[in-house]
Amino acid sequence: MKFSYKFSNLLGTVYNRGDIIFSNDGNTVICPVGNKISVYDLRNNRSYTLPIEAKFNYKSLALSPNGVILIASVHRGEVHVINLNFRRVLYKKHFNRTVRSIKFSPDGKHFALAKEDTVFVYMAPGVDRRIFNPFVMERVYHGAYDLATCLDWSHDSKLLAYGSRDMTTRVCSFVKMKNLTEYRIGGCRDGVTGVYFDESTYDLYIVCKDGYITVWDCSTDESGLIPKCENPYKVREGKGKKGEEEEEEEDDIPITQDEIEEDDMKAEKAVQKEKEKENQGKQRAFYTRRFRMNINDHLKGMSTTVTATAFHKRNRMMVTACETGDFLLFDMNDQGALVHSLNISNQKITSVALNPSGDWIALGVSSLGQLLVWEWQSETYILKQQGHYNTMRVVTYSPDGQNLATGGEDGKVKLWSAQSSFSYVTFSEHTAPITGLEFTQSGRAVISSSLDGTVRAFDLIRYRNFKTLTSPRPTQFTCVTVDSSGELIAAGGQDKHEIYLWSLKLGKLLEVLGGHTGPVVSVQFSKQPGSTMLVSTAWDGTVKVWDAINDTAVKENIIMSADGLCVAFRPDGKQIAVATLDGQITMLNPTTGRQEGNIVGQPDLGAGRSEKDKITAKKNLESKAFTTLCYSSDGKCLIAGGQSKHVCIYSIEDEILIKKFEVTKNMSFDAMNDALNRRKITKDGINMAEVEHRGHNKTEDLKLPGAQRGDMSKRNFRPEIRVTSLTFSPTGRSWAACTSEGLLVYSLDTDWLFDPLNLDVSNTPSAVKHKLKEGDYSTALMMALRLNINALKQEVLESIPLNCVTLVVNDLVQLYVESLLQFVAESLETTPHVGLYSRWATELVTRHGQVLKSRAPQIMNTLNALQKSLTTHHSSLSKVCTHNEYMLSYLLAQASLRRKRNLAITPGEEGAESKVPNLTSDGEMEEDDDDDLENMFPGEELEP
Repeated sequence: MKFSYKFSNLLGTVYNRGDIIFSNDGNTVICPVGNKISVYDLRNNRSYTLPIEAKFNYKSLALSPNGVILIASVHRGEVHVINLNFRRVLYKKHFNRTVRSIKFSPDGKHFALAKEDTVFVYMAPGVDRRIFNPFVMERVYHGAYDLATCLDWSHDSKLLAYGSRDMTTRVCSFVKMKNLTEYRIGGCRDGVTGVYFDESTYDLYIVCKDGYITVWDCSTDESGLIPKCENPYKVREGKGKKGEEEEEEEDDIPITQDEIEEDDMKAEKAVQKEKEKENQGKQRAFYTRRFRMNINDHLKGMSTTVTATAFHKRNRMMVTACETGDFLLFDMNDQGALVHSLNISNQKITSVALNPSGDWIALGVSSLGQLLVWEWQSETYILKQQGHYNTMRVVTYSPDGQNLATGGEDGKVKLWSAQSSFSYVTFSEHTAPITGLEFTQSGRAVISSSLDGTVRAFDLIRYRNFKTLTSPRPTQFTCVTVDSSGELIAAGGQDKHEIYLWSLKLGKLLEVLGGHTGPVVSVQFSKQPGSTMLVSTAWDGTVKVWDAINDTAVKENIIMSADGLCVAFRPDGKQIAVATLDGQITMLNPTTGRQEGNIVGQPDLGAGRSEKDKITAKKNLESKAFTTLCYSSDGKCLIAGGQSKHVCIYSIEDEILIKKFEVTKNMSFDAMNDALNRRKITKDGINMAEVEHRGHNKTEDLKLPGAQRGDMSKRNFRPEIRVTSLTFSPTGRSWAACTSEGLLVYSLDTDWLFDPLNLDVSNTPSAVKHKLKEGDYSTALMMALRLNINALKQEVLESIPLNCVTLVVNDLVQLYVESLLQFVAESLETTPHVGLYSRWATELVTRHGQVLKSRAPQIMNTLNALQKSLTTHHSSLSKVCTHNEYMLSYLLAQASLRRKRNLAITPGEEGAESKVPNLTSDGEMEEDDDDDLENMFPGEELEP
């Protein structure tokens, strides 16, 4: 088994904090999610996460006019230049302070960024010019007395405006002008939240934090700006060596009095023009206020704070978002008339963006992890996604691998599509944190347990809670499991130390299993079909094996070296793995109770020292342990995670560590380093991390003692990174980790792998293509399978005629059947040739079914992947066929109705009678009905 798993996507956390932006075509939303960046494709209904990770959370984003370069700033002052086509970081630069705003110039040649009270302008990297260092500074603007918060460029990239917390806006000339160097605009009562230029003029729209929107008119236009210095390198046309010789010859000619007077008149005119230019230069450009409005007038008398703004220059539409969860849309063409308003949350909106057409509004709420795209004209949601606004605790894959279910401390159960990465349903019936999740074997229901004392079953067809299971005495459930038939449900209690067994069909409690003397933390049914074996572990240091149906007494009672934390069954049901508090993983035979292996994994977890820890990281490692386990789909490996940032994959046969994954590099979490930061320790030995900051931003200086504002009950803390749950996909192509940062999905990336089989010198890609041209399809296919190059295998499969598929499959050697079936199963997920690859899969399973059946346990991953792909295509095609069926019925009904109306208009014609279109036994229309459709749609060709 090859462990080339790479991070592929981030689920569960939709939006964290930072700027939301649209792509240039308006069909994609780009937003930061912690120290990663997620891209949501609204047209194709898919999302993905860039394979880029920063040391701290991303804050500001800016996209170049050509849509290729993305500049992102990190919370601690690092700026990344990212190529979206290759999804790679091209360059990094440290600014040592947080960059609050980034903006590209409309011509794409420069970008400006605001750091503290200073604005820097750099030359932008581009395709037309190759720059070794993309951060070539062009201008620096000083002048603000507080933090610069927002930026904007004029339409011709000659002026730059920025607002700051000192309640002023400054307009600066990027190209040096005589009549405009820097113009300061005041009049705000609070900090400036947004500043925007008009589309074709230098007029300004300023939005203040207290809700006032002010429009300022500029006294000049583009032609009224006078450059400070003209190009000194202009040469008169036609002047060269010949012109110089002519001037030398003219020196010998005597000058008349008329020529002297003419030269004097020209000199006077030139002096007069220079004086006029100087007078124009003295007439400085200035701004006058056109009108002013307050958005609080439209909020029913409430006084709110503006937290985010966006402006569409072509339509002159202004969007303001408030801390009350309201956003308002104003038409600035009509003196700021209110066009639309909506309340989306009771928490403040942290970011807002408009797409290039101005129809869609993207809104982000960081406290709830909510991302919305609202179409204000039709008043409908284009996208509505929300993750768990508290920590996720459990995750599990569906039996077909198409969906994931997550449960969090917010009491919600969410279902995510593994293909689109979107959440499509949320169950909020629980009133306490979710502790366990499990799909039934059919995949039509998901079972959840919670600390609210209930176990609930949710129907995944009608999306409702159809069963609620409780215990005779109130107890908090810590885990849940379902047997292979989907009929029995078992859950462990935290305070009663018992295991409860229910019937899902009847909804009744069947049995209460007692024997544990500590809280039950994990229970698992055997995955073997027809088996009712149940295994459990608790904080009493024992593992117990039960038979849920035949005998409710304990079959095996195994004493462990420490308290049990997690137990997992191997897919074949012949082995269990138990993680204990001392950091060990023990493999046991559930039938005999004998130990089959032991892994000491505590050193592999890795240690980190929290800012407030009094002990070293090495000493802290002694208290670490694995809290979640999961077998791989083939049962050969074990994946484990727990109280650290690492996930370990172990070989069960060799009992060694194969690979260790670091789930995050985000230094915003606590305990990421092994040593304390000496900069946070004073000369007196006081750790500044232990000094608590409440209710105010610790980066702001308090002017007077006792003058801090905010909620005194708020606490600043940094969460520690934890891996709370792990699950392996039934297809074996991916696995998911539920962490403090979100749901991380790792998948196999085998496109670049070259893994030949029985390779010889004569087997080359050119030889394969030569055999293909000769028509020797069987030999060409087996040679391509030996080379194991995906592109070559795809070319061979798609080049073989359809009538030769059966013959090629019959001649295929058994050695290559499984590898070909695996490639077909993987290709079915993305290929547009669904019929062709389905034919290959059908022929392979039909012709070699007996041999494949005998090796079913070894190729279970391939069979699950094939089932997943076929089920997905069957579902999508069924929807299309159903839609077409209803559309044809509608067209036939309309044709019949039109014929009746025509007969009603001309009742005197002979032979006129009403005729209802009929279908033949084969489902085809009769000839007369075709004529009706042709009359209904004249000039259009109708397919039979």
